[in-house]
Amino acid sequence: MNQPLTAAQLFDAVGRGYEDAFGRPPAVDEAVRLLLERLPERARVLDIGSGTGRPAAEDLAAAGHRVLGIDVSGTMVEIATEQVPGAEFVQADVRDWEPPHRWDAVCAFFPFLQMTRDEVEAVLGRIARWLEPGGLLALVTVPMDVEEVEVPFLGHTVRLTSFAAPDLLRRVERAGLVVVESRTTAFSPDREGQPDEEHLLVLAQARVQAQAADAPLA
Repeated sequence: MNQPLTAAQLFDAVGRGYEDAFGRPPAVDEAVRLLLERLPERARVLDIGSGTGRPAAEDLAAAGHRVLGIDVSGTMVEIATEQVPGAEFVQADVRDWEPPHRWDAVCAFFPFLQMTRDEVEAVLGRIARWLEPGGLLALVTVPMDVEEVEVPFLGHTVRLTSFAAPDLLRRVERAGLVVVESRTTAFSPDREGQPDEEHLLVLAQARVQAQAADAPLA
């Protein structure tokens, strides 16, 4: 097996091939639908690990929301900027990025799989502080009890870390968010040799009284 790639290296190498293989996972479509049903008009939405910009940023921007996508891959930022002109995209690592203001919603569709468990917990805590009171986190991931396991992915090798579903839900709650609903679906990538996946969708809400410490955010 080849040397594992970082997230930035992986998605710079994969580029548009990621969208070709993974397209519109049903869990992501459902997460976006749940946000569209609940968001106020012209909501501020942060898309963490925005990838090619499709489908999440594209659908949210098309509905009139103000979307900022961040991704560690410069290649993905270039593709998303070209494909989704109605949203803004910047190259950034959510683990050390500071937002310009709070958000009505945050999307996190698969960005945690190449972080350590400590990093995931820290980022969940940061997201909770970034959300407006009552703001929403829509999260989709692959629920597994694995840590730093080397696996093949679209012709490359990556280190994969995740949580079993109950453990992730506890960490979302521990970060200061309230889980509104969660569900799992099966997904088959459109790429020979890429195994079927279970996807976990989590919709969580920021506690209304938990925002006082973040007064500097606009």
